[in-house]
Amino acid sequence: QVQLVESGGGLVQPGGSLRLSCAASGRIFSIDAMGWYRQAPGKERELVAELTSDGSTKYADSVKGRFTISRDNAKNTVLLQMNSLKPEDPAVYYCKTTAKQYAYWSPNDFWGQGTQVTVSS
Repeated sequence: QVQLVESGGGLVQPGGSLRLSCAASGRIFSIDAMGWYRQAPGKERELVAELTSDGSTKYADSVKGRFTISRDNAKNTVLLQMNSLKPEDPAVYYCKTTAKQYAYWSPNDFWGQGTQVTVSS
């Protein structure tokens, strides 16, 4: 199995910054992508940012220019630097990885438990 452990959420004032971290561990042969999703109360879970193994990135329009995703391949860790946080950014942020556990297996998606981000003055 693959485990994802997230950290870095919390309370920040509007305009402030937070950095989320997610470390993947367990039986991992290769990682195709790592990313962050978020879910606010009453809303569907949405993609925030994703980084694929070839270095391609994808961002939600609402976070472009404010959030930056990066990865430490050696540590199977993905970071999300969130700057200029807005009142519409609060949500539970979830880490997701698409990974193969064995070379001959198809990739599967694995999720973290989520970390709360609150933006309030």
